[in-house]
Amino acid sequence: MGNILAFGIAKEIVGAASVGIPFEEGMTVELLTAKLEDLYPRLRTLRTFMVAVNGEYASPGQIIRQEDEVAIIPPVSGG
Repeated sequence: MGNILAFGIAKEIVGAASVGIPFEEGMTVELLTAKLEDLYPRLRTLRTFMVAVNGEYASPGQIIRQEDEVAIIPPVSGG
């Protein structure tokens, strides 16, 4: 079971600062994103959100391992 950290509006959408999601063998960031959107459909309302793995922004094809720290980072607006 992988632990996913959620920040900002993503935290509100998932209802917690972190959630446990099983990472299947060979799961990519793209597949995880789709799984998260299935589990939490309101994530689809975000124009975009990024996924970070071990503190660095991840590409869609990056493979996630059980021991990785994964975070959902919603869009940030500045002023």
